[in-house]
Amino acid sequence: MSFVSSLRIAISPPHTAGLPFISAGVLLAAIGLVTQVWLVWLGLGFALFCAFFFRDPRRVPPDRPGLIVAPADGHVVFVSLAAPPAELALGETPRWRVAIFLSVLDVHVNRIPAAGIVRRIAYRHGLFFNASLDKASEDNERNALAISLPNGGDLAVVQIAGLIARRIVCTVHEGEVVATGARFGLIRFGSRTDLYLPLDVTPLVSVGQTMIGGETVVAEL
Repeated sequence: MSFVSSLRIAISPPHTAGLPFISAGVLLAAIGLVTQVWLVWLGLGFALFCAFFFRDPRRVPPDRPGLIVAPADGHVVFVSLAAPPAELALGETPRWRVAIFLSVLDVHVNRIPAAGIVRRIAYRHGLFFNASLDKASEDNERNALAISLPNGGDLAVVQIAGLIARRIVCTVHEGEVVATGARFGLIRFGSRTDLYLPLDVTPLVSVGQTMIGGETVVAEL
């Protein structure tokens, strides 16, 4: 990625979910102007960090039918066979799971991996282990989506809270028609996003690979 592209991402407008946090930082800085000067720097620092964390760059998904793209920025920590979350009722047959870990430096806006219809959304309370651990898929707090594809297949994408993440935001609803690369939510302050591919579909990515949400091709139907 070129310097210009990286700079463009870094200064992207923030997601609406970040506006309350940015405003809180600005308010703290304003209070500091009439009380303690150190509050000004603390407030401005917090506001700038939140503006960076909640940045929401424009993404252009590949224009070819049948592609499944990354649902999040970050790097791949696991590519393995696993059954999708039981609460989605997609069966117990193992399918390929691609787990993407998001550090606090990554863009945290989640994106739809393939066009279809959101058939089920299931939220489950859980723990807050480090999201890079394999057990986070089972034990951590999560929000799971099942998406029916036009070819009759289905896939699942799971938002998983991490060690310091305490809020999962999902902006789509059951029955909604969604497009590849469309925004569907975010996870605040460090997290993971798991993608369960349709049955008999093999991933084209490997562990350690860097993902760009909404653009990197993960698999092909």
